[in-house]
Amino acid sequence: MLLSIKKDEWTDNPRENIFAGLVSSVAILPEVIGFAIIAGVQPVSALFASATTLLVITLTGGRPAMVSAAAGSMALVIAGLVQSHGLNYMIAATILTGIFQFVLGYLNVHRLMKYIPKSVMIGFVNGLAISIFLAQVQQLPEQNMIGYVMVIVSILAIYLLPRVIKVVPPALIIIIAMTILSFVFKGSFFTVGDLGDMSSLDVSFGLPLVPMNVETLWIILPTAISLTFIGLMETLLTVPIVDEMTNSTSDSKREVKAQGLANFITGLFGGQGGCAMIGQAVINVKSGGRTRLSTFVSGTTLLLFIFVLNSLMMVIPTAALIGIMITVAGDTFNWESLQLVKSWEMIESTVMIVTVVIIVYTGNLAIGILCGVVLNGLSILFTKLYKKIVKRQ
Repeated sequence: MLLSIKKDEWTDNPRENIFAGLVSSVAILPEVIGFAIIAGVQPVSALFASATTLLVITLTGGRPAMVSAAAGSMALVIAGLVQSHGLNYMIAATILTGIFQFVLGYLNVHRLMKYIPKSVMIGFVNGLAISIFLAQVQQLPEQNMIGYVMVIVSILAIYLLPRVIKVVPPALIIIIAMTILSFVFKGSFFTVGDLGDMSSLDVSFGLPLVPMNVETLWIILPTAISLTFIGLMETLLTVPIVDEMTNSTSDSKREVKAQGLANFITGLFGGQGGCAMIGQAVINVKSGGRTRLSTFVSGTTLLLFIFVLNSLMMVIPTAALIGIMITVAGDTFNWESLQLVKSWEMIESTVMIVTVVIIVYTGNLAIGILCGVVLNGLSILFTKLYKKIVKRQ
């Protein structure tokens, strides 16, 4: 059964999960808005797509508390299609992506993840952590001196506040306090409203205005295939991270089908494709998110930001979010992997480093992971051949 109605997945620790949902909803804003602009999509439309994705997967997914939205990795793929053929073809590609992912869910594509070596998995995590960090650093030149102070204060507060206040997650306190400051000292901070046009959104439901023929299929097919596999890779590699952080198990097959359903429905609403977002998933869990209530609150809060609290969203200072996400990057990075490098495990270290470098350089998870898997396979093959040659001698 795809729809979740288990009581404990909604009612356990409601306060912590509500707070976590509020934090993750705000943490979604800068990445989704930033990459929407790169992709040529209206930022508020990308936020609505994120809300739709979050709510559908909350109700149907197999990994409670994992945040899925209009991720940057997916936005980069659609940029070329939007540029060459327009938004309607992007919407068609999103719908086709949803269909592909839903079918692959029934075909047990999640089982292929067991063939990804641990060194590639670590490379994926570290590559994303570094990418999250660099994305924050790239925003620093837009800040003024007060903004730099806010970034530093936010980083320190994430680690110091839990020693004093344990009831409310530190990230939520920081966001509220800094937003109040932004209200009081208007014009002193670079805010979410400065990231792009956040004008009102007209929501419609239905198929995109494209010719329903073979020519259209050939136009959208390459993008849909890329979105399908990039989305599933990022999602299925994020699932075990959340499993480990929450000390719980998940249903990856159900998650794949839910991702497909979410992209299909989001496409019908005119939105772009989405997948799991490791940074936002980490901050959701770190803030106390464990159940579906956390992501439900996150998706609902995004809708409130779009349709009711637009003016409040516009004054949230980006410096506070930069500070929070820098700490998320640090928490996401697998620091134990440095021991792997120090131990001179040549093959594992090389595979991990190559995976990290390719992910960071290209911004394409699929290419990084595939290169890592191929390199690992070649390394094993050459090692076996070398041992056979030595044995014969």
